[in-house]
Amino acid sequence: MNTLFLHLGFALLYIALDAASFIHPLHDLNITPWNPAPALGLVFLLRQGSAGWLSLIGTVVLSEWVVRGIPQSWWSSLVSALILSGGYIALGEFLRRRLEPSNLLNDRTSLLTWILPIAGGTLLISLLYLTTLDILGVLPANGWQAGVLQFWVGDGVGITVAMPLFWWLSSERGRILLKSSILRWETLGYASLSLFALWIAFDFGDGNGFKLFYLLFLPIVWASARQGMAGAIISAFLLQIEVIAAVQILSHSAVTLAELQILSLAMALIGFFIGSVVDEQRRTSDELKQTLRLAAAGEMAGALAHELNQPLTALAAYASACETLLERGEQGERLNAAIRGMLLESGRAGEVVRRLRDFFRTGATKLEPVRLPEIIDQAIRNYREKATAQRIAFNVGNVAEVTLLADRLQLEVVLRNLLANAFDAVGQADCVQRTVSLNSEILPGARVSIVIEDSGTGLSDKMAASLFEPFLSSKSSGLGLGLVISRAIVDTHGGKLWGEVANHGIFKLVLPIHESSKHV
Repeated sequence: MNTLFLHLGFALLYIALDAASFIHPLHDLNITPWNPAPALGLVFLLRQGSAGWLSLIGTVVLSEWVVRGIPQSWWSSLVSALILSGGYIALGEFLRRRLEPSNLLNDRTSLLTWILPIAGGTLLISLLYLTTLDILGVLPANGWQAGVLQFWVGDGVGITVAMPLFWWLSSERGRILLKSSILRWETLGYASLSLFALWIAFDFGDGNGFKLFYLLFLPIVWASARQGMAGAIISAFLLQIEVIAAVQILSHSAVTLAELQILSLAMALIGFFIGSVVDEQRRTSDELKQTLRLAAAGEMAGALAHELNQPLTALAAYASACETLLERGEQGERLNAAIRGMLLESGRAGEVVRRLRDFFRTGATKLEPVRLPEIIDQAIRNYREKATAQRIAFNVGNVAEVTLLADRLQLEVVLRNLLANAFDAVGQADCVQRTVSLNSEILPGARVSIVIEDSGTGLSDKMAASLFEPFLSSKSSGLGLGLVISRAIVDTHGGKLWGEVANHGIFKLVLPIHESSKHV
């Protein structure tokens, strides 16, 4: 029953579109400058496959009789309708083998995969259809060439502008994206701009035609740049309807309408390609953010192990104390204190795990007041032993007594990344003095600076320019994400991180001081 309603609904909508677009017909035939009905037919075939063939053939034949009233003998109308529907079926099958059902035509590759067959397919259908009409004697003398051009323009523009909309509407994901775009306030803005640009372009009342038609590119570029392919689809279809309505109201000739349709085609294609590029960039950005989040979580796992070590060690000590106290029959305050200590340390461990879980899931950063000396002390703890083992002079200067509003775990990751890079640079460099230093100072404007220097070779202009690009690493085993993650974390904290061009390694980190901070 659902299938029956689907096919019936398709037939009714196809005939309605055919009737609405039956304007400026050449020789009273199905040759118009705008023909969006085949776009619906192609989407129907792409979704239904061979199960939709009979419905399409029947609908095209019925539309010929209902819309055009059979201006020629019934058998010639039937033959021409069969030729037309057969051409659409062939084009639909070709597209079905090239387009994935889940593809929304929102990247440049799929757009080219779609638009090139549409251009070639509609041309072949035009040639075949008009040649059939010419053989049947329906066309007047010398009417074949003009008929081919107008039919190709009508089908090509109608399918190109309308098919992406029908294709998105036939997909649940596409409907959600279109609805989201339509409900934005800026949609009303570019829709209003399109009406205003149309009024200027046609210069109502002065009869100057469409000399300023290029102004209609403004709303579709706006929509495409802001809303991607969804905005391009909405804007292109809206502008197409507006152009057709304006031509009808102003009673422009079919020649003028055909010229406008070619301009509309160029306008729609530009919008689609801008929208596809915007969507591709957004998907790439989202994928990169996810990659960085996972990589950052991996970095934070090391900090997590360090953070959990203390409460777990304390838990073991408290548990051992409880066991000893119970063996002695202790029931007083000492046992209660040990139990409270276990609860406190388990809470600390649970909080660390929750923070890492939230970072995995949402990239969330939990900001809380934390003293800078505590962050630095935890970050450098393992590097003192590493410096001794590698015979590197590791100097930590005076640390500013300030409080930051920060996620301590994440800032420790940043400092560990910078220290790890400094130690690696010293280890790889052929230098007499092997030193790494960390210093901090308070800057004007309630900021604190942390400087990490090493006696390595330093940064060149070229290296500094690409320092924070992802997946670029000077280490054979590196992913090139450590500094990218570090800068992302610092940006989240409202600070800045950069490397200076010098003959030795210099990295500077500036963070805002918490307003309640007190320092000496």
